Amino acid sequence: MTLSPSPARPRRVARLGSWSVRPAPRALSACLGLVAAGFVVAVLAISTGEFTVPVPDVLKAVFGQGTPVAELIVSRLRAPRVVTGLLVGAAFGMSGAIFQSLTRNPLGSPDFIGFTAGASTGGILAVVSGGTALHIAGGSLAGCVVTAALVYGLAFRRGVQGYRLVLVGIGANALLVSVNSYLLTRANINDAATAGAWLTGSLGGRGWEHAIPVGAAVAVLLPVCAYVSRPMRMMEMGDDAAAVVAGVLLCGVATAAAGPVVFVALAAPQLARRLTRSSGVTMTASALTGAVLLTAADLAAQRVIAPAQLPVGVLTAAIGGVYLALLLRKDRH
Repeated sequence: MTLSPSPARPRRVARLGSWSVRPAPRALSACLGLVAAGFVVAVLAISTGEFTVPVPDVLKAVFGQGTPVAELIVSRLRAPRVVTGLLVGAAFGMSGAIFQSLTRNPLGSPDFIGFTAGASTGGILAVVSGGTALHIAGGSLAGCVVTAALVYGLAFRRGVQGYRLVLVGIGANALLVSVNSYLLTRANINDAATAGAWLTGSLGGRGWEHAIPVGAAVAVLLPVCAYVSRPMRMMEMGDDAAAVVAGVLLCGVATAAAGPVVFVALAAPQLARRLTRSSGVTMTASALTGAVLLTAADLAAQRVIAPAQLPVGVLTAAIGGVYLALLLRKDRH
């Protein structure tokens, strides 16, 4: 006797007026776990260092009830760096999720399709022109936007297919890396050293003036990403300009704040999909995964050869190279 399979239970839909939400328990639990992990990593990063601040004192300082020394270390020195790392990681995670979804390719990341390299070109041009930190940030954002427009235009042929965007972007990335190397060779030694340090990607010396712009961008663009994430499962590249613009701006703002920190945009969406076991876009989970990845990597970069500190971009590049090799090996077909 054979048993006919019982029909799958339809997932319940929660309605609030004209809005409807389909609960996903696995995704919700994964996001809650990522929030908890981010909180733990952030507290560890703030409490540990050359001068250890006990966790209770960290919490008191956050609410303005700590000792003057604790408040100085927490509020002025360590908290801005940690908050910047969380926000930059979230921005890279969402940007990577957008372009990987639109191109339907795990290599469709800003790191590979030239956007990060374009942001680096803009930043280098600002450095060699004698620009301030604000000019470097503006140049980085402008370079990312211009590069994205050029790549999109070159890939456009009766619409933009994902594979064509990836191929054109990889070519643009190689060209821009060469341009960046040329600019460094033509700069004077001081400008070259400044640009080289920025190109590694670092959260060192970051203050609230770096965290606030990234926080504002994430706050504005997160609802946009959440709104377009569901239609992105069914559309081809170019069908929703809002998603493309949001992804470019997130990449540009994140690079402007911390430099071109590589592989976070590549790895975060893939890890988020595995955590949530989702076949579609996981925008919130990608943002949370990126935030945890970058903050944890920065914490490790400060401790791995203590008392010296590595730029976080060096560590993410090393880990990301191994991850990329595993990804290519798994998907070699």
